[in-house]
Amino acid sequence: MRMIDIIIKKREGLELTPEEIAFFIEGYTKGTIPDYQASALAMAIVFRGMTTKEISALTDRMMHSGDVIDLSLIKGIKVDKHSTGGVGDKTSLALGPLVAACGVKVAKMSGRGLGHTGGTLDKLESIPGVSVAIESKKFIKQVNDIGLAIIGQTGDLVPADKKLYALRDVTGTVESIPLIAASIMSKKLASGADTILLDVKFGSGAFMKTIEDARILARTMVDIGNALGRDTRAILTDMDQPLGRAVGNNLEVKEAIATLNGHGPEDFQELCLSAGSIMLLQAKATKTLEEGRALLLSKIKDGSGLKKLASLVKAQGGDESYIYHPEKFPVAKFHAEVYSDSDGYVRQIDALEIGESAMRLGAGRATKDDIIDMSAGIIVDKKVGEAVKKGEKLCDVYTNIESYKEILDDVRKSFKLSVTPIKLNPIVHETVQ
Repeated sequence: MRMIDIIIKKREGLELTPEEIAFFIEGYTKGTIPDYQASALAMAIVFRGMTTKEISALTDRMMHSGDVIDLSLIKGIKVDKHSTGGVGDKTSLALGPLVAACGVKVAKMSGRGLGHTGGTLDKLESIPGVSVAIESKKFIKQVNDIGLAIIGQTGDLVPADKKLYALRDVTGTVESIPLIAASIMSKKLASGADTILLDVKFGSGAFMKTIEDARILARTMVDIGNALGRDTRAILTDMDQPLGRAVGNNLEVKEAIATLNGHGPEDFQELCLSAGSIMLLQAKATKTLEEGRALLLSKIKDGSGLKKLASLVKAQGGDESYIYHPEKFPVAKFHAEVYSDSDGYVRQIDALEIGESAMRLGAGRATKDDIIDMSAGIIVDKKVGEAVKKGEKLCDVYTNIESYKEILDDVRKSFKLSVTPIKLNPIVHETVQ
C-alpha cells in the first residue's frame, strides 16, 4: 500500500477503505508518512469530503493511536458532555455537580482555553488549590466516591490528533467537518465514558457560524459515536451572545455557584437543565426529559448540587470554602463601566468581540504559553432583548492591565442596538440523536 495512491484516490472523490485509513493514521503517527503527504490528503478531504463510514474509520483509528481510558472499574453508567467552545461557557462547573447530585457518574476530561474561548480547567484552577492533574487510579476512585471528577487529559491520549491538528492549523485545512468531527470524537471516545452529550454552538462566538453548519457537524459526530457503540446525542445552542453574564475565569466560577444557589442567569440555567435532562436519560436515571428537569431543579433547591461542587473542589485539593463564600475570590485592581450611547433594545452582543476583549484584559491566552489573570473579565449587565437607555450601563470590565481603556471602545461596539423590541431566541435550538 502506498500513501500516494491513497491521496490520488481521495483526490478523485472515491471512498477510502478502513485499511487505507489505518495505514495513513499509523504511518503518520509513527513518522513514516511525511507532513507533505498528510497535508495533501487533508486538503483532498477538505474538497472531497468523507462518507460516514470513512469518518467512523478515521475516528476509530485516531482513538486507538494511543491510550484508551478504561473506566470499567467505575460503577454504573458513566456520562460525559463536550462543548465545541464558546464565550462564557462555564456549563461543566454547574452541570456536572447537578447531574452527579442525581446519582449519575460524571467522569470528565476537559481542556484549556485558547483565544476567545475559555477552558474548563483554567476556570477550575481559579479556585485556590485545585489540581486537574490526577492520575487514572485516583480519577476512578474519586468518581466512585463522589460521582464526579473533572481533570485534564492523562497519558498519551490520541497522539494522531495532536499531530494532525497541528498540521491542519498551518495548512489551511481546519475547516473540514469530517476532520473536525474525527478530532473531537476520537478524544471523547478515548476518554472512556459510556454516553456523550455534545453541545454544538453556533453564532458569532462559535467555531460554527451558522445553524446549518452546526447541524451538519452535530449529525456527523452523533453518527460516529453511535456507530462506535456509544450513546451519543447533541444539542445545538446559541452563541450569538455570551452564555450567562460572566466572561472570565473566577467570574464564571462565581456565576456557576450562583446558578447552583438558584440565582443564575436564565439562559445559563436553561442550558444546564436541558443538557442535564438528556444526560439523565442517557444514564437511564430518569424515563422522561420532564422527570429529569424536575429532579435537577430539586438538586438546586435542596443545595445538593452546590455541595457536590464543594466535594469536587475538596477531592481535587482545593479550598471548598470558596464555594460557600465566593466573595473570597480575588478582585481585579481596575474596574470600569461601559455605558450605552443611545436608547434602544439590545439586538446582538458580538460574542467573539467580547471573548477577544476579555482575552486582551488578561482573562485568556493569545498563545498557549500565556499566563491567565484569573480575576480579569467582563460582566454583561444588558443581554439580548433587554431595553437600555442612553447613559445606562451595558457591562462591567475587570482587569489588572493599566492600559485597559483602549479596550473599552471595542467592548462598547460589541453591543448592537435596535429601536424596536427584539424577539429572544431559545438558548437550545434543537436536539440531534
